Amino acid sequence: MKKASIVSIGNEVLSGRTVDTNAAYLSKQLLSIGIPVVGFYTVPDETDAIVRALKLAAADADIVLATGGLGPTDDDLTRQAFSEFLGVELQLHDELLRKMEDFFAGRNLKMPEKNKIQAYIPAGAKALPNNFGTAPGIMAKVKEKLLVALPGVPSEMKQMLEESVLPELRQLPGRQAVAVRKLRCFGAGESTIAELLGPVMQRGRNPLINCTVKYGVINLDIIATAENTNKARQMADNDEKSLRKTLGELVFGAAEQTLAEVVGQELARQKKTLAIAESCTGGTLAGLLTDIPGASRYFTYGWVTYGNDAKISELGIPADLLDKHGAVSEQVADAMARAARKKAAADFAIGITGIAGPTGGNEQKPVGLVHISVDSNNGCKTKRCLFSHDRKHIRLRAAQTALNMLRLILEI
Repeated sequence: MKKASIVSIGNEVLSGRTVDTNAAYLSKQLLSIGIPVVGFYTVPDETDAIVRALKLAAADADIVLATGGLGPTDDDLTRQAFSEFLGVELQLHDELLRKMEDFFAGRNLKMPEKNKIQAYIPAGAKALPNNFGTAPGIMAKVKEKLLVALPGVPSEMKQMLEESVLPELRQLPGRQAVAVRKLRCFGAGESTIAELLGPVMQRGRNPLINCTVKYGVINLDIIATAENTNKARQMADNDEKSLRKTLGELVFGAAEQTLAEVVGQELARQKKTLAIAESCTGGTLAGLLTDIPGASRYFTYGWVTYGNDAKISELGIPADLLDKHGAVSEQVADAMARAARKKAAADFAIGITGIAGPTGGNEQKPVGLVHISVDSNNGCKTKRCLFSHDRKHIRLRAAQTALNMLRLILEI
């Protein structure tokens, strides 16, 4: 099986000023054509460091993809490092230089002299066209290894990968067919999911099941490899059916579906409407809902009643209820949901109140305590939750939990 390594080049990546989204994108695209990534390397804008990383990457893999460092400035040293690694000189390509000059002329600009360096390519290597910028990519073959340098600008990197690199990689012998499926779960922790699945998650199994979690959403990646595409797809499909059966209502969607998207689709299908009243989440739930195009079909009203006065004036929550139980209580969450549904004349309504922190909690009502209510014709269901981590995490977990409660009520 062909394997790949990825080298990310740039001081800005190492310092954290730039998030390396390129590596994740490349890894996903390579896996889609049956080439797994076996190593990631991140190095500064230093020729020696880049050369060392290329040697390590090439030792582990058949294909090395590097991103970054192809610009015209003094700290862009990838082409020089490639030249040193390959043991050849940089050569000026006149056609690349003319293309760069035309690029600037088309914008009524004179090309800066520094851009000329981008027309230099290691001897024997192939220049990859860049339709969005001035930096060509580099592709070289040495000792049955394929080395590729791509721009760090994501739009340029993606265009070059799709048009010049993937077609080349698809022609390589020794590739296995890979089929990938993703299931998304909510309502149980990572360890609970692992216990439910048991030996299915053992390493070395084919299909391989990978599990990741973010803000309470569990992602299960099913990766099947086989000698041909049809068999890989069949293996992945069989595992997906098995996982859905085992996990039941914990599975809310597939691929990149969100809880808001799944809930919205079901509300639209049933021709039902939703209103919400938020306190501690401060509009987070409304934001998730309205991120989905067409949300106006089902999401009708939303209130952010952060303080007690707003709860009283906007929703009509009785002051004595707030005095007796406090704003963060099951009773107030229930009252918020009921009031929102009545005022909006909606089929469903959600009320959320809690303590997002980092201050404001006490022994009886700690930071992370959230009460969520969903009101409908079948009554009001309220859930007490205690979330951990920081303010952002608590607010998002509360909003996601509210959506999941509604999903289960809708019997999706």
